Amino acid sequence: MTGFDLSALLAERGGERYELHARHLNHQLPRMLHTLGFDRVYERAEGAYFWDADGQEYLDMLAGFGVMGLGRHHPVVRQALHDVLDASLADLTRFDCPPLPGLLAEKLLSHAPHLDRVFFGNSGTEAVETALKFARYATGRPRVLYCTHAFHGLTTGALSVNGEDGFRDGFAPLLPDTAVEMGDLAALERELKRGDVAGFVVEPIQGKGVHPTPPGFLRAAQELLHRHKALLIADEVQTGLGRTGDFFAYQHEDGVEPDLVCVAKALSGGYVPVGATLGKDWIFKKVYSSMDRVLVHSASFGSNAQAMAAGLAVLSVMEDEQLVAHARHLGDLLRSRLAALIGDYELLHDVRGRGLMIGIEFGRPTSLGLRGRWTMLQAARKGLFAQMVVVPLLQRHHILTQVSGDHLEVIKLIPPLVITERDVDRFVEAFTAVMDEAHNGGGLMWDFGRTLVKQSLQTGRG
Repeated sequence: MTGFDLSALLAERGGERYELHARHLNHQLPRMLHTLGFDRVYERAEGAYFWDADGQEYLDMLAGFGVMGLGRHHPVVRQALHDVLDASLADLTRFDCPPLPGLLAEKLLSHAPHLDRVFFGNSGTEAVETALKFARYATGRPRVLYCTHAFHGLTTGALSVNGEDGFRDGFAPLLPDTAVEMGDLAALERELKRGDVAGFVVEPIQGKGVHPTPPGFLRAAQELLHRHKALLIADEVQTGLGRTGDFFAYQHEDGVEPDLVCVAKALSGGYVPVGATLGKDWIFKKVYSSMDRVLVHSASFGSNAQAMAAGLAVLSVMEDEQLVAHARHLGDLLRSRLAALIGDYELLHDVRGRGLMIGIEFGRPTSLGLRGRWTMLQAARKGLFAQMVVVPLLQRHHILTQVSGDHLEVIKLIPPLVITERDVDRFVEAFTAVMDEAHNGGGLMWDFGRTLVKQSLQTGRG
């Protein structure tokens, strides 16, 4: 009898990984990885570390863009998934009420006691789509406000509240929307006075560039929204579940109680895609107003047993290992040590963020030699210097990081919440070495910068 053997398949075809992607998937991904020298072959991972085919260890300061909040292959989450598979549950019958979704909803809502109900989907963008639909239906209004430079996902509804033209170009028409500058309460009020706004969706810390909302902004925005019968939607897809040193990032500001909250990423445990939209009782009761509307919003794989088990295990680990407090402590330590370097390096302009969501921003130097090199990079494409820092961090120091967005001179650090003080030491030492080389004005780093310039110019012509 023949059968499927995953280990044999990987042993036989795993070496073709980059060729398979180039041939059958997004062909630009392997091209980009080859250009940056990121075309590693990672063979295993645990916690905050990878190991490549040669046994070299790498420190992960990216956490799969925040998905791996507990690091990779946490034993509690692994065991929960083994248990749920071994239980042979009658999953996704669609016509019963299994216990795991209710238990996970109960646990999530305990961290947001002003909210009452949860819808489970499969991703962060789906959680945002749910919030947009619910806000529009509950208020009877079409328009949603968002912040410039925001990122809320790439499906059509979420794309409508995306603050970057590069993602939106070519995909119009989108939903009715209007961008306001983060922190501009006057602009927010002007839009609300038009009377057609369903809600305002905001990241408590913007992922693109790592910009926290100004102090007092969320509470003031909430008061304006409620005065005009519109809803506050907090996108906590990346900032939620302890990332910023509170369970939700909006909790850093007293008195803020969003009407809808979107979570995903770390709730998956890094295994099973899951998204959740938490909301107030009256909103859900308007959407699901009768038995005829019981399936008016649903997801085929939403509330599946594996995702629910992973989510419950994640929340248990967070409590048992006190990861929210750990993220606050380690984040304060890492951010303060990096901020102390600003006076030593003229290319280093700012270090900001909360908890283990930190942005390192570079800017125009003052000395003549460095200014010339900086200008060369900026003329070719903004963001190349930050990429020049990311590359040696990986290639020489075996630390995985990435820029915070296209055309931004910002590196975003979002490591697993389980990193240690030893990992902080390792990163700061590596970053200092890279800064030393950048300010010496020569060497391989600037040679690579010239390579990036050539590549950028070729791409621009192509």
